[in-house]
Amino acid sequence: MNAWGKSLDADKSSGIRFLGDASGEFSRAFDVEFPAAPLLGTNRSKRYAVVTEDGKVKSVHIEPDNIGADVSTADKILG
Repeated sequence: MNAWGKSLDADKSSGIRFLGDASGEFSRAFDVEFPAAPLLGTNRSKRYAVVTEDGKVKSVHIEPDNIGADVSTADKILG
């Protein structure tokens, strides 16, 4: 995530924070983990985007098929 953030927002002017979840702890707590261990060796996080404002969640966009890129894309969220 760090490299992705640097390549997309090197000067950090967008206000977007790029956060990772290496242990999966947040994904489990947020209930966005899906069982991918048989195929990928470990469970994975569904693809999603969370919009926050002043530290409060304004909206959550979770891909219905877990991994696609439709409802969580920047175009859909930022309009």
